[in-house]
Parts: sequence; structure tokens; C-alpha cells
Amino acid sequence: IRGAFRMVISFEASSVSHSGARREGAWRQSVLCGPSTAGGQPLSRPFAIVAIAICALIWGTTWYAITLQLGPVDSIVSIVWRFGLASAVLFAFCAVTRRPLRLTRSQHLAAIGQGAFVFAVSYGFVYAAEGQVASAVVAVIFAALAFVNLILFRLLGGQKAAPAAWIGAVLGVMGVGVLSYGQITAAGAGLNPGLGVLFALTAVLASALGNWFAWKGQQAGAPVMAATSWAMAYGTAMLALYGMATGVTWRIEPTPHYVLSLLYLSLFGSVIAFGLYFTIARQRGYALASYISALTPPIAMLVSVLFEGARFGWSALMGLALVLAGQVMLIRAPKA
Repeated sequence: IRGAFRMVISFEASSVSHSGARREGAWRQSVLCGPSTAGGQPLSRPFAIVAIAICALIWGTTWYAITLQLGPVDSIVSIVWRFGLASAVLFAFCAVTRRPLRLTRSQHLAAIGQGAFVFAVSYGFVYAAEGQVASAVVAVIFAALAFVNLILFRLLGGQKAAPAAWIGAVLGVMGVGVLSYGQITAAGAGLNPGLGVLFALTAVLASALGNWFAWKGQQAGAPVMAATSWAMAYGTAMLALYGMATGVTWRIEPTPHYVLSLLYLSLFGSVIAFGLYFTIARQRGYALASYISALTPPIAMLVSVLFEGARFGWSALMGLALVLAGQVMLIRAPKA
């Protein structure tokens, strides 16, 4: 944990002097998977590879950790605890390291949109999806986020991508389709895999819209750590209001698996992993950081087999192969 925060501090110190235009360029490159030159002295390649492995391992296991949150505690309540704690840690980190936390009106509006779609709507549907299908299925479907981003930013922002990127996007969509078909036609005792797939796809679309608002925040010059802190706080507040309006019971399950998984999701999955990701992306380029999204689904599937007893047939394996092939093409596509 201490090493991860040191990397975040190093990243923030090297990027604090960059202009809003450069941050916008970096975000555009993140969508199109081109290299980024933002940041100070880049991390060494071995260090970046280790950071990628750690980040992929964290995000590859958080999908299973979410299943440990399902049970007596309403999923909305669990998400509020998760991101409430994560945002508090981020605010404290910024305050201790004297990072700027004040945002302008336009930056706050972007953070509200990001919080609503990423941390409220998207994760609400993720938790609901994992109540119906294996966690690895949701992880593979969520790999389609890169492809949805490509389409969304083309439609809303007029951003162009190389033909290879669009081919990769088509392969990814085909992979998600094959995987979803296999899950829908499979028998699940007491489960509704079709509903789970629908929930997961809705979560992907919500995250893509959240990414659009995050890009708008970067256009307005919002610091990454401050914007993420406020977005998490706004999303948590929205879910809390929804929970109070629907009459959920506010409680914490006093069991080791619930408390430990909550801490893991909050500190590792929501704070440290994002810090590592942005450190790699800004100092080594978004193309290199994007390999995390290609490594996460296989890890999630392995974890699901080992701990959930999941069994995947040919459709799941073929869908995974198509998704990974699309990820690689999208990452390696030249910038248009």
C-alpha cells in the first residue's frame, strides 16, 4: 500500500504543472489507445510492468470480491460503504499531500455526471448482474467498455480512430455476443442469466457515459485526484439518497468475509488500483496501461473457476478469445 501511494505522489508531482490542453490530449489518446507524452520523467519499463501486473491482479479479483458483498446487506448499501470509504481516503490523501481539492463550477458539474454514471448507476447494475451470473462473465462483458468508448466518443466528440481499432471493436462486440448467448442458453439453478447479461451491458453503457463526463472534466482542467474524489463522493451521495427513498436497511454484516472484502474493494479496488493505473497511463502512455483491460478477464475467469466453482463451455472460451483479440488490436492500432 505504501509503495502504491508513493507512485501516486510521484505521478501527481510530475503532472501538476501541465495545462488543460495537454490533459485533454492525454484523455483523447486514452480513448484511441495512442501513446501519451503527458507527465514528467517516465517510470522505468520493468517498474511499469510490475505495476500493470499488480493492477490487473487487483481488478481481476475484485469481480469475485463483489460476490462476497451479496447477501443480507442490500447491494446499494454495500456500494455506499465501498465508495464512501474510498472517497474519504482520497480526500484525506489529497489533504495530507496538499493536493488541490477545489473545483470550478464546470468541473463540479462534470464530476457529478461522472459520479452518477460510473459510481452510482454502473456499479449498481454490476452488483445486480453478479447476483445472476458468474463474476467472470461480468468481467468479460465489461471488457467491451473500450469498444463502447470508441463509438461514444466518435458520436459525441467526433474523434476518429484507425481502421484497425474499429476491427478490434467489432471483434470485441462479437466476443461479448458469443459469451452472452452461451450464458443465456445455459441452465442456472434459481438464476436468470439473461437478466444478468442485460444488467452487465447496462453497466457498460453507464460507465461509457461516465467516461464522457470525466473527459469533460479534464477539458475543464480538473486535477485527476480531486475530480475522482469528488465524483466518488457525488456517486455515493446519490446512491445514499436512493437507498433512503427506497427504504433499504443500513447495516454492515459483521463477518470476516464481508468486512475484509469491503476493505479490499474500497482500498485496493477503488483507491490503489486507480492510482496505479493513472500513474502508468500518464508516465508510460495509455497504450501500455490499456493492457490491464486485456489481462483482467482471464484472471477473473480463473478466480471464478477456483472460488465460485464456475464451469465455462466453448462459447465462453471463444467469447473470451474474441474479446482479447479485439483488445490487442485496439491497443496496437495506430493513432488516426
